[in-house]
Amino acid sequence: MQSTPAVPSPKTSEEAKEALRALSPLSRRKTRTMEVRPEGNGGGVSVTVPREAFELFLEILGQMANGNAVTIVPYHAELTTQQAADILNVSRPFLIQLLEEEKVPSRKVGTHRRIRFEDLIAYKRKDDAHRKAVLDELTAEAEKHGLGY
Repeated sequence: MQSTPAVPSPKTSEEAKEALRALSPLSRRKTRTMEVRPEGNGGGVSVTVPREAFELFLEILGQMANGNAVTIVPYHAELTTQQAADILNVSRPFLIQLLEEEKVPSRKVGTHRRIRFEDLIAYKRKDDAHRKAVLDELTAEAEKHGLGY
């Protein structure tokens, strides 16, 4: 896993927008695979890719078009504490606290902790759901008291 994804330059973002505009209509086709080949008569190689890979490619282009850095993490990857903290957008000490409270499973490799990406995402989904429930409750309470939410 790349530790610090590069933020796309304005030129790269613009190229990604153009590519996304050109390729997006293809995603409406309901085929299992997509054929990709270079433009022109350069004699380039034509490649058939799974639909899921093509959809992921469009998602990457969309993020790059918006100027966002992108990285791909295999679902079964093990992360360092810093990588996991970066994904959750929290400090490393806060993540260590989550690990010590066993809110996120981890294992030790020597003196270093490793967190499985799938465990981290499971925690994030659970935490996001909890936050949404609290926000919904607060919104309902505000509406009940006529606070205009």
